[in-house]
Amino acid sequence: MNKPTLLPYKITGQQFINGNWSMGRSERRLDDRNPYNNEQLLDMQLGSVLDLDEAYQGSKQAQQQWAKVAPAERVALVNALASVMESRSDEIIDWLIRESGSTRGKATFECFHTISMVRESATLPYQVEGKVLTSYKPEKQSFVFREPLGVIGVISPWNFPLYLSMRSVVPAVALGNTVVLKPASDTAITGGLLIAHLFEEAGFPPGVVNVIVGAGSEIGDAFVEHSVPSLISFTGSTDIGRSVGRIAVGGKYIKRVALELGGNAPLVVLDDADIEAAAHAAVVGRFLHQGQVCMSVNRVIVDQKIYNDFAALVVERVQKLSVGDPNLAETVIGPVVSQSQLTGLLNKITRANRDGLECLHSGAASGLVLPPHVYGRVAPHHELAYDETFGPIMPLVISQNEEHALELSNSSEFGLSSAVFTRDMDRGLRFASGIVAGITHINDITIDDQPNAPFGGEKNSGLGRFNGSYAIDEFTRAHWVTWQQAGHNYPF
Repeated sequence: MNKPTLLPYKITGQQFINGNWSMGRSERRLDDRNPYNNEQLLDMQLGSVLDLDEAYQGSKQAQQQWAKVAPAERVALVNALASVMESRSDEIIDWLIRESGSTRGKATFECFHTISMVRESATLPYQVEGKVLTSYKPEKQSFVFREPLGVIGVISPWNFPLYLSMRSVVPAVALGNTVVLKPASDTAITGGLLIAHLFEEAGFPPGVVNVIVGAGSEIGDAFVEHSVPSLISFTGSTDIGRSVGRIAVGGKYIKRVALELGGNAPLVVLDDADIEAAAHAAVVGRFLHQGQVCMSVNRVIVDQKIYNDFAALVVERVQKLSVGDPNLAETVIGPVVSQSQLTGLLNKITRANRDGLECLHSGAASGLVLPPHVYGRVAPHHELAYDETFGPIMPLVISQNEEHALELSNSSEFGLSSAVFTRDMDRGLRFASGIVAGITHINDITIDDQPNAPFGGEKNSGLGRFNGSYAIDEFTRAHWVTWQQAGHNYPF
């Protein structure tokens, strides 16, 4: 069935506040460019603290009415949003390729995975449950209600801009909250302005979703410390997440936080693993979206007995990866998102070479496209293995045995995703239970995020869980209410 012909959205670079499009009032401007060919996509005036306050106040006013909207109506609107996204999927995919440097395969996956999440979120209004408690006092009834928090502030990143914005925005709205969204400047369109158009076309009331594009240095702290939001949902680096947490919890207006932060995902290959499958998974898990994924395979821990064969299989696969134009269907590795990102990666490579690491595969950067790099026999304490490397660089680490592999897996400040390869299910489950992380996949890549499964990390990888019914705990509050017929026999 052919899609209806739709005029593409006109992205003008205006802020979306309380249902209106208006120019930002900051003195700063955003020059948003395609990371592959440097084409200018957007030149816009950024939002100021005044714009931010207007967005929050409008969102607060809108929430009072939105919370009263019947669940059936909220469900219908969320499903309408999914239908709009389906009808505009080609347009969405094109923007993801042009703005975020996504390959066509990654952009297509992100678009339709987001639609699946939106459809799942449409079930949330009917999953909210209260309780009738046993009362310790005679003739008194005791209830617990789940209620929306109010206004949610969402700060989203540039790597999966559409999905990681919508993952917080849609469940929050479905559950009766309103939202102010601040996307990353590198992906102001796909992480924010495009989303505003989608909600507008789906028919959501004014003020339910607001999008403000502003410099973090100008409005970042104000976004978190503002008196209106009840919860700040932040996805990004651990360093900035710490700052968000300090302001949200330690400021004048204490509020909840949901933090999805950095990762250093290990993919462990035990001595009984199918090394062909493990090597394939390691390459996909490391180089998907140029390694710019919080769940990316950041280090591969391989048992010494199978290391040589495994390393050879990895290099064989990496040599065949297509590198270059992200718009081509065959391209696996496109550009990193910015020059600053590339500079940081090149510095890591320079230090790795200076430190004498065994380079198994490399290539010179062209523009912002960095070919895949593989380093063998990397010491666990080296920065390539110990730090999160947000780029197409794979370190192979050797473990002495299963116990040592588990020790290496947990020797990180992060605990988001992980994976282990073994032919023995009992062994895999036992190993997984020993990993301190929010997610562990057995015989699969570290990158997976399903709409009904809890997503979140441990340690410095964050707080809270996203997706499905788990989002209800994040975006609603428990309210204890009691009732009794007659007066109480008080002691005085």
